[in-house]
Amino acid sequence: MATLKQALSKKLTKKELEKLISSYDIIGSIAIIEIPQGLAKKEKLIAETLLKLHPNIKTVLKKAGAHAGRYRRQKLKVLAGKRTKTAEYKENNARLRLDVEKVYFSPRLSTERKRVFQLVKPKDSVLVMFSGCAPYPVVIAKNTKAKEVYGIELNPIAHKFGVENVKLNKLKNVILVRGDVKKAVPKLKKKFDRILMPLPKDAGDFLGSAFKASKKGTVIHFYDFANLDEFNEKKEKIRNLCKKHNKKCRILKIVKCGSYSPRVFRICIDFKILS
Repeated sequence: MATLKQALSKKLTKKELEKLISSYDIIGSIAIIEIPQGLAKKEKLIAETLLKLHPNIKTVLKKAGAHAGRYRRQKLKVLAGKRTKTAEYKENNARLRLDVEKVYFSPRLSTERKRVFQLVKPKDSVLVMFSGCAPYPVVIAKNTKAKEVYGIELNPIAHKFGVENVKLNKLKNVILVRGDVKKAVPKLKKKFDRILMPLPKDAGDFLGSAFKASKKGTVIHFYDFANLDEFNEKKEKIRNLCKKHNKKCRILKIVKCGSYSPRVFRICIDFKILS
């Protein structure tokens, strides 16, 4: 199969081809592309070419803004195909429905979700903060023998899709809570074996809540952004935050789970609570 750049080689000028961003995300039957300013007049052509390249893609959307606001939403514009922003996506034996504009979701984290569920032990109690439309809770519950998986999400639309996804996958051990993590965690009155914090930019503000739900032996997956030179600095950040909350911890590993921008990675720091 030809690449997008190859398929457009005779339809765009050399300068236009150099500007073309040939990578894109596919979520179910929806493709999400980025159109540089210099190619705005050719966006329909690019989108229609992508539809022809991939018969499984029925809708092409373009990014019309960055992720913003408390719900990390991204404005998207329909360029070609069926006029919809709701997709059904499959990964790791799970089915997930979502509105790609109103719910933050990254298909690029499917490998990271697999890595995490492979660490979950039978009878583990798992907490997923900022659970969105429940990709982590659903994938974990679908692929492990976890005792229970809790998810907390503030975005009402994401939470609604999460509840739908739990039913779609016929899961009985997933409990989703709509609310603010800082208010919801104390109300659970539970301690967990594993806690996920997939909110890279602001997760540090919520570590106190994670500690309240942890016990000796709890493993926390803390997500952040960093360039290669900052990895040790990020580990020290975790150690200092633990000290601040009178907790002892051991860094287990630091994992790169995708690029965020040139030389900047989305990372996960796995660490264990020792006391």
